[in-house]
Amino acid sequence: MLPGQGLGDPVLLDKIDRLLACNLGEYVNLPQLVVVGDQSSGKSSVLEGLTKLPFPRDSGLCTRFATQIIFRRIRADTERTISASIVPAHDKDPEHSSRLAAWRGVNMESLDDESFAETMREVHQTMGLSGSETNTAKPIFTRDVFRLEICGPEEDNLSIIDVPGIFKNTTAGVTTKQDMEMVKDIVLGYMRNPRSISLTVIPANVDIATQEILEMAREWDPKGIRTLGVFTKPDLVDKGAEDKIIDLVEGKVHSLELGWIVVRNAGQQQLLDQSSDRDLVEAQFFRGTHPWNNLPTDKVGIGSLRNRLQDVQTTQIRREFPKAGHTMRADVGRKLKDMRHSLSALGIERSTSEQQRSFLLDVITRFQEIVSQAMATSYGTYELFDKESHSRLATIVRNRMDVFKTDMEEYGFEYQFIGGMSDELPVQLMEKESEEEDGGIPVRKHMNVSEHSGAIDGILHEQEIVKKPSDDNILVWIGDQYRASRGFEVGTFQTSLLCTIMNRQSGKWAEFALGYVSDVIDIIHTFMLKVLEDICPDEQICDKLVSVLTDELSMRYREAIEQAQLVLDVERMNIMTLNDNFHEKLEETQNKNHREKYESPTENEAKTPMSNTERTVRYIHDILAAYYEVAFKRFVDNICMQATGYCLLTGPRKPLGLFSPQFIANLTEDQLSELAGENASLSRKRAQLKKGIQDLETGRKIMM
Repeated sequence: MLPGQGLGDPVLLDKIDRLLACNLGEYVNLPQLVVVGDQSSGKSSVLEGLTKLPFPRDSGLCTRFATQIIFRRIRADTERTISASIVPAHDKDPEHSSRLAAWRGVNMESLDDESFAETMREVHQTMGLSGSETNTAKPIFTRDVFRLEICGPEEDNLSIIDVPGIFKNTTAGVTTKQDMEMVKDIVLGYMRNPRSISLTVIPANVDIATQEILEMAREWDPKGIRTLGVFTKPDLVDKGAEDKIIDLVEGKVHSLELGWIVVRNAGQQQLLDQSSDRDLVEAQFFRGTHPWNNLPTDKVGIGSLRNRLQDVQTTQIRREFPKAGHTMRADVGRKLKDMRHSLSALGIERSTSEQQRSFLLDVITRFQEIVSQAMATSYGTYELFDKESHSRLATIVRNRMDVFKTDMEEYGFEYQFIGGMSDELPVQLMEKESEEEDGGIPVRKHMNVSEHSGAIDGILHEQEIVKKPSDDNILVWIGDQYRASRGFEVGTFQTSLLCTIMNRQSGKWAEFALGYVSDVIDIIHTFMLKVLEDICPDEQICDKLVSVLTDELSMRYREAIEQAQLVLDVERMNIMTLNDNFHEKLEETQNKNHREKYESPTENEAKTPMSNTERTVRYIHDILAAYYEVAFKRFVDNICMQATGYCLLTGPRKPLGLFSPQFIANLTEDQLSELAGENASLSRKRAQLKKGIQDLETGRKIMM
């Protein structure tokens, strides 16, 4: 130990250790000292020499995780204390993290071989690691960190992290390529840190150019300012091959700014000899073995390495921490903000049934608010109404009503009445006709099949093209119908005939009505999907809600179709009206047709008398024309008011009212969990964010 400097800076060291203990190193770069090397480099023996800890030789207890070892000197009048804990990796599930964080080493009064081996076995078991290299049912390596703190009046101030040794070849039935990559990633995680010092352990008896760990060090520390090299196994170097190592240690070949130190670890025979003193044997080797005895004393031996590490660590922390303190605090603040934003983006936590009900009720409240505004045409209240055209519900339905009415007026009859409603078609309709194939018109105007992916397609009326009214003379057609059904009545006709020809004349009503109602169903269903997609942050929950609601929605949609069919059946089964407009229209039609038939172009031209059959056919026509106009208007109103208005928009069983608080109240806990519970991936992400926020907040307090 260098006089006056071996103790390091206990205040800064303690602050760094506390930051590492709260896992802050996972989020910001902290100054730290890390031991790295290959599995066969002698790394563990170096660590044992530095710490005087009897690391177990059992292959099943070798380094499978990072170990942070902390030594602190305390007042001379206090007793030595040993404490052990585990810092869970930041990406572990909450249950695993809680179990590891709660673990504390037992029987830690001393650190003899037996008690330390027992502690390591407990750590392996608690972390859930395989107990031996032949047991691969459990993972071999982990990112969890074992933390050992030793405080006493005779301890030096030193904090060091040991990581698993990297390896190039896997062992069949023991380690895999995934294990190899995981270990390398763990090691790189520490070496990438621009504020870390890497104690890079290299065997002196191998070609240094082949050492992967040195290549990794050069990649992340190209100037060599953060790498302290350690050569092990000098006693195994072939005679005559020592010169390259000597040149590096003496600095004749520029390699690492922090330099190299050579140590000799205990051999197998020395390990078996309990009375052997590791440091004494090493000192004798460097005093009496050529050419190692020519090296400066501060370049050889574990004691020199320990002093050098304390010096390097103190210098590093004094240089980095004050300079980096402001940067680290800024990093912590920025990461806290990002994590809180990410946590907020996940929405309300949904791990309990109460949280799940609260989440769904919140979605329902927003859903019904948008429905209310959409029905009231208050389109300035939500951005959705501007960005999504399908959301303006009332307007879309009302426009579709107008199209239904216009289609019925212009195309709903089979034959054009004489002097009737559609002698002259509007220019707009004429243009629309020219666009339709074969002079027809589609009965479906709103078809978003891709939107609901077949969920309700089986309910909706199929797309059809209805032909425009026939150009044939309606009187000829009525005459044919009359002659095919008349009996011995005089001056009149069978009342059933009027029902027959009315059914034929209104034969397209079913297509237009069912097409219209289907479109309104489609409009409502599309609206619901768009609103849920906008207000529900979780796509999976949105899909589940639609799936759960679909059966009942389909039932209510069918009720609207059935109501339309009922109105159709009533209109076509009976000919009846109490509307006084019928008689007014009949008189108006008869007077008009009478004038057209009997008034001659010139006063002197004789009037042509009509036969009884012609009079009856004309009379049937006039009744049919008057009744059709009354029935048509009544039918359009009833379809709009009953099938779409009452069944779909305003009635007690309107589809948009299904997603309500009562719907949530009727769900069991299992249904709630299935519908609104968080999946495993989301739960892990939420737990990681919450733990990260907690770690960052703790670290920020320590840095104050």
